[in-house]
Amino acid sequence: MTEIPYRMALIVGAGPGISASVGRALARAGLKVGLAARDVEKLAPLAAEIGATTYAVDAADPAAVEALSEKVDADLGPADVVIYNASARVRGRIAELDPEAVRRAIEVSAFGGFLVVQQAAIRMVPNNHGAILPTGATASVKGFALSSSFAMGKFALRGLAQRAARELGPQGVHVAHIIVDGGVRSAVRPDPGDRPDSTLDPDAIAQTYLAILGQPRSAWTSEIDLRPWVETF
Repeated sequence: MTEIPYRMALIVGAGPGISASVGRALARAGLKVGLAARDVEKLAPLAAEIGATTYAVDAADPAAVEALSEKVDADLGPADVVIYNASARVRGRIAELDPEAVRRAIEVSAFGGFLVVQQAAIRMVPNNHGAILPTGATASVKGFALSSSFAMGKFALRGLAQRAARELGPQGVHVAHIIVDGGVRSAVRPDPGDRPDSTLDPDAIAQTYLAILGQPRSAWTSEIDLRPWVETF
């Protein structure tokens, strides 16, 4: 495996599935791991398994994100890998959606991403070193009926990632947007027996995160999409 030139990773919006698989992979690679989410109780089993430190945070609150970053600095040292996995959605017809619920969904998916990327940049740019990986979805590239809030949030996060990659790349900070374009396999969503590999294995997704972190600067990925064979273009 290519050596990863980083030592400490913070996953914001951590939980089961992709975050758990990435956290395990980072720990196996020798990185210290911080896990942040609104509900830290759900993180206890994973934290115990990989030796991670947990933090409670509302990713859409500027003061909370700043405090999180300062707490991580004190506990583990500044993160030189930051992964943003937090998102929210409210389903329904556009004419029937609660505007405040939509606002909150966009705040978590997009504004929270900005806040976390901003705090990461503050710490990484002076050292000319670091990696920021926002997690996207099918909704990053195409909107579906009844899912307007999720599409708006993920489109915005993708725009942030593209701009941040161009701004921060010359300053030594690798920004890569990872589009998870399909259903993610889990205990409650197993791979259908008649359609093998039609969902994304979270451990396989984690391999891509680790591969990106090992890329040499002369050939950095700024965006990559992962999809099973059932996804259409």
